[in-house]
Amino acid sequence: MGAGQTPYGDHPTLGIKEMFNAALGDAMQSVDRGVDPREIQAAYVGTLGSGGFQIGQPGALVAGYAGLPPIPVYHLENACASGGFALLAGVTAILSGLYDLVLVAGMEKMTDLSSAAAKYWLGVSGDTEFERLAGLTFAGLFALTAQRYMLDYGMPRETLSRVAVKNHRNGALNPKAHLRRAISLERALAGPPVAHPLNVFDCCPISDGAAVVLLASEERARSLTDAPVFLRGFGSGSDHLALHSRDSVTSLRASRKAAEDAYRMAGVGPGDVAFAEVHDCFTIAEIVAYEDLGFAQPGQGWRLIEEGATTAEGRLPVNLSGGLKAKGHPLGATGVGQAYEVFNQLRGEAQAPERQVRRGGLALTHNIGGIGGTAVVCIYEGGEGW
Repeated sequence: MGAGQTPYGDHPTLGIKEMFNAALGDAMQSVDRGVDPREIQAAYVGTLGSGGFQIGQPGALVAGYAGLPPIPVYHLENACASGGFALLAGVTAILSGLYDLVLVAGMEKMTDLSSAAAKYWLGVSGDTEFERLAGLTFAGLFALTAQRYMLDYGMPRETLSRVAVKNHRNGALNPKAHLRRAISLERALAGPPVAHPLNVFDCCPISDGAAVVLLASEERARSLTDAPVFLRGFGSGSDHLALHSRDSVTSLRASRKAAEDAYRMAGVGPGDVAFAEVHDCFTIAEIVAYEDLGFAQPGQGWRLIEEGATTAEGRLPVNLSGGLKAKGHPLGATGVGQAYEVFNQLRGEAQAPERQVRRGGLALTHNIGGIGGTAVVCIYEGGEGW
């Protein structure tokens, strides 16, 4: 019934307390008939705690700063999927009947870290014993996936850059995106190398930011807004952290499991999805997501990019926000920020008409931890008139 988000980017004067408070205020203002913060019964906060500034009890820290009542505050950490799992925790708490109004938040402060420290905190979601201590980086893991995918399925290197061009184009229209600039295919292809075949334009930025959504039972939501957004289905999954222990390096089993459960709960299929926000921390991750979510057959996801199917004008727009690639990736905030984007799209309130979804149907969000050690998929439906 409400959602808020800070702009993602470099915020040198703001910490997690200030960003949480700003996102909370934004969410409160979005509730059509208003809500008293004292009515919130519990809070679920997702964050990795990058930099180690506040690893212990960050939820209580930000709730106290924002002046929330002494409610239960739960901290959830599943790397980059922390926000998505916080969302699921809030949903299941309402479904249990324990609460009828809860707050879900995600936040991360990352830009005050050195390059070496940022690499460390990005890498903690990988297998420590067999990957991190051997020197494998987060970008290196996705580079291995890209290499294997290109070898197995014949995808040209240029396709990865087309993902970046698409998402930068969308991000340029999003006033809350970190990288608000379009790029040409030529520039995307010419970026400095990071981990072959990935270059700098294949990688999402390190971002600061926070996002908040307000969840309520249907009865409570309808008393506060005429345009609620309904969560029709959700699912989650997990897998080995180490790539060498998996059945495939070009598909994420956790994502497949999460999607299957979400579709089953909602009673729908991939063809019912009108638009999606997927976890594109690297360009190859978006292409793999197309297949894991059922939008394309294995080995055929890259063709959706070549056909223009996932552009804003295509039959299945993906990452209208700019995605992690251009909107930014404050680790704990990402999953909740995806829900913020869907909330605005399904209410016809996208900040730019050029990226407003124009056809009815369902929305999907896809949030993974690390390189798919954990995953969350949610399916949403707009209210009357959508």
